[in-house]
Amino acid sequence: MRHIVKREGHEEHYESQKVFYTCYSACLNGSCSDEQAQKICKKVAKSVDKWVADKKHITSNDIFKKVTELLKAEHEKAAFMYETHRDIF
Repeated sequence: MRHIVKREGHEEHYESQKVFYTCYSACLNGSCSDEQAQKICKKVAKSVDKWVADKKHITSNDIFKKVTELLKAEHEKAAFMYETHRDIF
């Protein structure tokens, strides 16, 4: 099981569902329909899962940057919501 280092310094197990739901929330706040948000976030979460798989050390900030990058390619407004409202999600 892959661990990530959180901003506060503690470690947690990596959970793909957290990536999906933070992305999903940003998409809904970025004016995506439920169907569009689910499609985008499944794609983003799958890409992050693959990216994380070979990492020995990962931080929540690394994941944040990767999700932001992937989300920008899918939906600019949702990416803005994700990037600028980090502590809300």
